[in-house]
Amino acid sequence: MLPGSDADHGYGRRGDAEGRRRGAGRSTLTVIPIASGVRVWIATDHTDMRRGMNSLALLVQEAFTRDPHGGDLYVFRGKTGKLIKILWHDGLSMPLYAKRLERGRFLWPAPADGVVTITNAQLGYLLDPC
Repeated sequence: MLPGSDADHGYGRRGDAEGRRRGAGRSTLTVIPIASGVRVWIATDHTDMRRGMNSLALLVQEAFTRDPHGGDLYVFRGKTGKLIKILWHDGLSMPLYAKRLERGRFLWPAPADGVVTITNAQLGYLLDPC
């Protein structure tokens, strides 16, 4: 890759800077490729959204009593309900995904022991703003 080329910035022929691929007047967002056996864990209480991946991984160990490197997804929501973070170890690295809403709030389950497990389909529904 040449410095300063479009490929250097993550957009151009492969899509724009936000991962969208355009064609025939429409755009689609790329999604997290979740394998069928992956469990999704939700922290039902609000989480300090200033936390980064290391701090959230420690929270997974202490509050969830789970291994953050086990391949499951861990979903956290901020106090206002407008920001969520998803921590996931994919076998090679630990990406931290974030989604913030400009309007609306994320639907969230009522607190029950601090942790809830859901299906991948339920995660897709949960990520849609209300």
